[in-house]
Amino acid sequence: MPRMLDVSDEVRSEIGDDEADRLLGGDRAPDSYECTSCRTPGDTHVEPTSTVLFVGDETAVLAFAHARCIPSQVVPVAEEQLVGAVRSIHQAQTGAPDLAIPAPAPTAPMPTAPQPGPANPGGSAAQSPAPGQAAILGITCGLVLHDKVGHASLVVEPTGPVGRPGSTSGEDEFLDLLQDAGFQPVTDLDETPEQLPGWSVLVAMGKLHAILQPAAAGGSTGWWQAHQPLQVTDAWRMAASQLSEVTMYAVPAGMVGRQPREDLLRQALERAVALGQVVAASLPLAGT
Repeated sequence: MPRMLDVSDEVRSEIGDDEADRLLGGDRAPDSYECTSCRTPGDTHVEPTSTVLFVGDETAVLAFAHARCIPSQVVPVAEEQLVGAVRSIHQAQTGAPDLAIPAPAPTAPMPTAPQPGPANPGGSAAQSPAPGQAAILGITCGLVLHDKVGHASLVVEPTGPVGRPGSTSGEDEFLDLLQDAGFQPVTDLDETPEQLPGWSVLVAMGKLHAILQPAAAGGSTGWWQAHQPLQVTDAWRMAASQLSEVTMYAVPAGMVGRQPREDLLRQALERAVALGQVVAASLPLAGT
């Protein structure tokens, strides 16, 4: 019985015509899979299925998804994120073909304790005032209402001032750096910020892995990467999947803090907006 499988031209160019033909012929495609987007079962025999190729520096993982969730495409990701995802996949999935591994997927979270990651605003190595000491970013995930519609959101807040590379003044330029990269000041929390080209949010196997920014040589590179991927909730994932994007808010150190509930997170954001201390952008889900 033929499989209802879509292999896009860009996926075909990466894996080669022979591998693409074997997939379409059924030799390398599974009968059933877990959708990399909605994480529900799929069947290549009865419903249109997309091939999604996640590509790192040395590793590539071919995933499957409902065509209604994700079109067939190539998604560049950081090598370390891909290796971690492959390890999780082999633990969760058994008997999958060598290349056709049901793997990384866009999903999403709710408020959690911020997790540190290296700050890299605007594509260059940001520094804190102490010479040689890298700035650390905290990430809090939650649903933020925009005109009564819940949007999956990330609030990014450094643990201390962030200066431009080489700066020793101690001045906090975190928001200025992000505005240089295209983020816009927030004046009304109910308004959805514009989407920022080239940036995206990577969620794989139900966990937040990274915020990606455009790479100078093309494709994407990590702007923030989780030391340990953050588990995401169904509510956050559903909101992110429905809109195919995540709202990223950024604030200076000490402006919002760790908020255990979404209502408290919103109140803290509203206070920061009133002080003119929030920039934001809508970032598409990597792979959607």
